[in-house]
Amino acid sequence: MALDQSFVGRTYPPTDPYEVGREKIREFAEAIGDPNPAYRDAEAAKALGHSDVIAPPTFVFAITFKAAGCVIADPQLGLDYSRVVHGDQKFAYRRPVRAGDRLTVTSTIEAIKTMAGNEVIDIRGEVRDEAGEHVVTAFTKLVARPAEEAA
Repeated sequence: MALDQSFVGRTYPPTDPYEVGREKIREFAEAIGDPNPAYRDAEAAKALGHSDVIAPPTFVFAITFKAAGCVIADPQLGLDYSRVVHGDQKFAYRRPVRAGDRLTVTSTIEAIKTMAGNEVIDIRGEVRDEAGEHVVTAFTKLVARPAEEAA
């Protein structure tokens, strides 16, 4: 079933705030093998001009992809998540994510297209801090493979 094109431009409500913790940042940095001291040591981060430890650039994927779940789960859209693969991910930062940030994500469907029989959906996630200031925009591309034809 083709995805509903009328959903392009649809924006979903912001997520509940996610509080960024030092330990989560440290664990993420360890998981990706990045030894940057600004991800672990507040003094090292302050020496670089930050108020606290900062998160690696891909850290926000966890919260932006979870926020995209409201798009994925929207039954009216018609997306069969069992057929979805992650196509691409990009981030455009205004400032680094810092320990202590309380972030919300608002997801918008940017585009829906068909390519080589696949349905491609582009989702933009606007990440804002507690003061409402823009921190980062995440661009997620999901590809829904077509259902296999019965033999």
